[in-house]
Amino acid sequence: MISVNTNSGSMIALQTLNRTNAQLDKTQNTIATGLKVASAKDNGALFAIANKMRSDVTAYDRVRESVDRASSILDTGIAAGESIMELLNEMKGKALAGTQPGLSTSAASALNADFTQLRDQITNIVANAVFDGANMIKATPDSAIALGDASGGNNITITGANLSLAGTVVTVTVAQSVDTTANATTALTNVNASITNLGTQLATWGAGAKRFEVHRNFVGKLQDALSNGIGAIADADLAKESAKLQALQVKQQLGVQALSIANGSSQTALSLFR
Repeated sequence: MISVNTNSGSMIALQTLNRTNAQLDKTQNTIATGLKVASAKDNGALFAIANKMRSDVTAYDRVRESVDRASSILDTGIAAGESIMELLNEMKGKALAGTQPGLSTSAASALNADFTQLRDQITNIVANAVFDGANMIKATPDSAIALGDASGGNNITITGANLSLAGTVVTVTVAQSVDTTANATTALTNVNASITNLGTQLATWGAGAKRFEVHRNFVGKLQDALSNGIGAIADADLAKESAKLQALQVKQQLGVQALSIANGSSQTALSLFR
């Protein structure tokens, strides 16, 4: 039926063209952003999942920073402990020399002076083994603590130890001396005990340092896995979208022509009255 009031062909062509334009806008936006899910309007469920995963990736950056800080604190403690171990080894030699029977007074005094300087250096090391305000070897030691996950739980803690003189690890006393054979014998016993205790403590800290390293590598791999997951969920296939764009552009041109033809159909009514 020919009608000048209702042009159903034109309405259908217009609806088709509007759908094509909407699809074209979406495809152009996908290509521009590189994302097939750029907002909640595209796919609410996938957008929420991808956004949560992105927040986890960012949170794990903070976890890695926390692990780096804790590792540095622990490394400082280990370095200080190793320096104290070197001092103890030297002190052992002085104490052993001091146990010799018949040692002259001058020789004993010289050994004691050396021993005292080495002993006091331990106190200096303990006081200066600080990283970012944390000291793992002072009398009330701090611990190296790293975040374990993106939720702030499962922290990794490496406990500090008191390496001060007259402590449970370094049993050499503040006034320990080797000025006499008897004192040198006592000092040698304390130095040997300190070397054994400190060796055990350094082994424990070494294992803790390895744990931090393993956790840092794991967090990096976890971030990579999350990033790949985000890409699979949200990233656009640009080759596919490019082909789709070309097809929609052709479809748009055809839709414009179809609408033009449909709009011209009402002119047919005029020919009936000529």
